[in-house]
Amino acid sequence: MEKIKPQIEESWLEALKAEFQQPYFAAIKQFLLNEKKKGTTVYPPGPLIFNAFNRTPFDKVKVVILGQDPYHGPGQAHGLCFSVADGVKTPPSLRNIYKELNKDIGMEIPKSGNLEKWADQGVFLLNAMLTVQANRAASHQKIGWQTFTDAAIRKLSEEREGLVFMLWGNFAKKKAALIDKNKHHILASGHPSPLSSRYFFGCKHFSKANEILKEQGKEPIDWSL
Repeated sequence: MEKIKPQIEESWLEALKAEFQQPYFAAIKQFLLNEKKKGTTVYPPGPLIFNAFNRTPFDKVKVVILGQDPYHGPGQAHGLCFSVADGVKTPPSLRNIYKELNKDIGMEIPKSGNLEKWADQGVFLLNAMLTVQANRAASHQKIGWQTFTDAAIRKLSEEREGLVFMLWGNFAKKKAALIDKNKHHILASGHPSPLSSRYFFGCKHFSKANEILKEQGKEPIDWSL
């Protein structure tokens, strides 16, 4: 079988090397190539599919925030969950995340929805699905991405210690089964979307995460943007 070497940061390439040689991963690649040939618009753009991995190397991860699906509107998705590129209107879930940050740590509500600053400090902003068809939410839910992203979560659980996993909403909470609770910290709440934000507000996950990091002698996250 042809060896697949995706454009992904070296430490993740090493950590997930077994996944890249699995038939399911070759099938994902083929599916995306076929979509391109058909002229189907897929988000995020190819070079940004592994943006979360490239911005936050395996050994630099401190906090994991799990999303579900990339944004499916033009120019929104750039490979980091909940984040949008500069100049793009802040989506409703992210607005609620900002509101909670304001109440939790007094952070001023930013004008930008770009969370790259978090990723660069060790916040792994992982979507369970890494691609989506334009204007069709959850359209790539069954092409194999969850097998890959579950493997990434499992690898972090097995090989790292003291990570803080933020699981927002029922979909993310199910991923707790992949995490060793004796080695890591799980913070769970409702999803920040307007439909369920009443179960998210007041979770204080951002200050709690920093307390956990400080207890381990790690540099806390500067959540301000």
